[in-house]
Amino acid sequence: MNVWLSVPLLALLLVGCAGKTAYRDSCAAELDAAWKEQSLAEAEGFAGTVSYSKAMALLTGAKTQQQFEAFHGCVEKAQKARFYLRESRAGR
Repeated sequence: MNVWLSVPLLALLLVGCAGKTAYRDSCAAELDAAWKEQSLAEAEGFAGTVSYSKAMALLTGAKTQQQFEAFHGCVEKAQKARFYLRESRAGR
């Protein structure tokens, strides 16, 4: 009887673990690209500085989510950070 309960529970746990790694590679790639773009970014004017600050806050949040294995949120934040870095370089 215990075996019949253990098998489905074990399967459920394994599926949960597999789901956590779905965005792992994307998270790492987006963060890598964003940090490279950040090192090249030159803020233009006040608006550019605001966009740059937003990008840095998002990158910090993305890195934190990566550490806690919240990879989907990490990808979203890193993509938004890259957007703000492009806006910063454009002076917006």
